Amino acid sequence: MERPYMQWAHHSLPHGTYYEDARPRTQNRVTNSNKFRIGMNLFQNAKAVRLRSHHDKYLLAEEDEESVTQDRNGSSKKARWTVEFVPESDTIIRLKSCFGKYLTASNQPYLLGMTGRKVLQTLPRRLDSSVEWEPIREGTQVRLRTRYGNFLRANGGLPPWRNSVTHDIPHRTATQDWVLWDVDIVEIHIQSPVHKPSAPQPLPHSDSLEFDSSSPSAVSIKSDHFSRQESSDSYAESPPKSEGRTIYYHIAEDNGDVDDEAAQGYSMTFKGNGVEELTRKLEEETGIEGLIVCARSPLNRQLFPLRLQLPPNNVTMQVVLVLSSSKECDFVLSQRAKANAKPLA
Repeated sequence: MERPYMQWAHHSLPHGTYYEDARPRTQNRVTNSNKFRIGMNLFQNAKAVRLRSHHDKYLLAEEDEESVTQDRNGSSKKARWTVEFVPESDTIIRLKSCFGKYLTASNQPYLLGMTGRKVLQTLPRRLDSSVEWEPIREGTQVRLRTRYGNFLRANGGLPPWRNSVTHDIPHRTATQDWVLWDVDIVEIHIQSPVHKPSAPQPLPHSDSLEFDSSSPSAVSIKSDHFSRQESSDSYAESPPKSEGRTIYYHIAEDNGDVDDEAAQGYSMTFKGNGVEELTRKLEEETGIEGLIVCARSPLNRQLFPLRLQLPPNNVTMQVVLVLSSSKECDFVLSQRAKANAKPLA
């Protein structure tokens, strides 16, 4: 049952307007809650995200620049939402569609006589609480709560409910999961920008990558200057650079595609030689956990995971980061399993 102030907000304003919480705003109401801050962790360093519903569909901004729906096509630009952090709060975000409009909890009922209200794309003159969402973490997922207590809900069932998005409080157990969303980060903020060095050279063909040459995506790699037959004198002539190597990286989409992979992408300087150490550094740099560091096979352009040691002599590298929550992760892990199962000669 709704509280009196919520009833006032629902019924005293004309349809088509966006309403704010009638109560006086107090910072203690939200900022002292660790639960909200944990929810914000899922958006840490995020510049743009995709939101995937319980129905395995993505939150989509329709081309009419007003409607918001669900669709399975997560690769569409319409599934991309830019994250804005509210300066005066550490628990609230705004989400902006590819059309430059905000995800808005409107006062319009979705269907007459029903409690759910429309979620729209709008560009209000003043950014009020109708465009503000509080992330509340539930395991690896998140609920997005409006400032007046409703939740962003992905509806299912028969039309007209199918693929619709409303804000409401689910009262039935069967629909409790409809307010849960998976957050896929598609672009990140780099907190410490690094001076861009010269353009990277292609990934050197080195034995130190140690991947399965019998797998379809693998290639036989060997460096012209650092074969295993060379003596230690050759390494003495070309000592490793003490300042480390430059790593250029892109973050793969759910299906393994990379936007504008021909561009340099993000960069960082890495002084180590191990893949595990590089993985930890990239997780620290991006704020994303569970990354798999990959390179592309020059034969078929498929991703394969790097293993053990990086190429010697601190050569510049280009890598692709695969998220453990993505579909591409299954393929990459299968490549790693094949490499680990390869019998010794």
